[in-house]
Amino acid sequence: MHAAVLHALGKPPRFEEFPDPTLGEGEVLINISAAALKPVDKQMAAGTHYASPREFPVVCGMDGVGRLEDGTRVFFGGARRPYGAMAERTVVRRVQCFSVPEELDDVTAAAIPNPGVSAWLSLKHSAKLASGETVLILGATGVTGKLAVQIAKILGAGRVVAAGRNEQVLSTLHELGADSTIRLDKPDEELIAAFRREAREKRFDVIIDYLWGRPTEALLKARTGKEFAIGESETRLVEVGESAGSTITLPAAVLRSTALTILGTGGMPSWDILTDAFQQVMNSVAHGTLRIETERVPLAEIEGAWERDAHAHRLVVIP
Repeated sequence: MHAAVLHALGKPPRFEEFPDPTLGEGEVLINISAAALKPVDKQMAAGTHYASPREFPVVCGMDGVGRLEDGTRVFFGGARRPYGAMAERTVVRRVQCFSVPEELDDVTAAAIPNPGVSAWLSLKHSAKLASGETVLILGATGVTGKLAVQIAKILGAGRVVAAGRNEQVLSTLHELGADSTIRLDKPDEELIAAFRREAREKRFDVIIDYLWGRPTEALLKARTGKEFAIGESETRLVEVGESAGSTITLPAAVLRSTALTILGTGGMPSWDILTDAFQQVMNSVAHGTLRIETERVPLAEIEGAWERDAHAHRLVVIP
């Protein structure tokens, strides 16, 4: 079969022949229709992810959409190495296959689950977003950030503020449910003032942070109080990504002057919670309340696609 084959960390995979998979106990064969090319796939291949492969050659791709041998169409994840999703066929455990709504095409069904479920869990499971609360999305112009804006509204957010670095994409987020936007490419003092201005209307209850680094530092400076706060409602900041920097400076005054809780997203939720999030996301897409932009890429062009920066839409590999 043909596949996107990785021979060494730090190199793009190559389109070439790879041995057909053989089934193990409890596994099923999947004839793959589509597989999304995600940042985590690149991190795995670069060796910067804790789960990066250590034996080669190996096929790239964590998840995708395909058909079982009986014709059932499924979304799957966690193919057994050395197999992966960017190939004509792969093998996974049957319990790692999920049914796909008939209304969804293969490309959308492959693109939406990873970022969509991540955003859903960050808002509902980690931040415990309640109806009517105000949400700030830091990094709202990326694929997952755009979905987070929409999902916050689906989950009942009263107000959503979208902050991003891509001005062109930022200008489109009102169509996805953002009530207000903040450009992050401002000088520090202007950015701090912008955060304070937006929070003045209604304090942020939930912050989903895909950036970290400088934007988060500016936000925390904006949050630092000048006097004792009595009876202030808690703000829950969920740290998800680090595309603007891997570290921040966190003055003690930030935590001493404001009711702020910083949460991570480490650790898998229960299988029931994960399955429910998947179903909610897929149903939302099927009903037209959740949208993702995609671009089809032939598997034969994987080397060129690997080097592309598709920030606001998802590349989907077609065998």
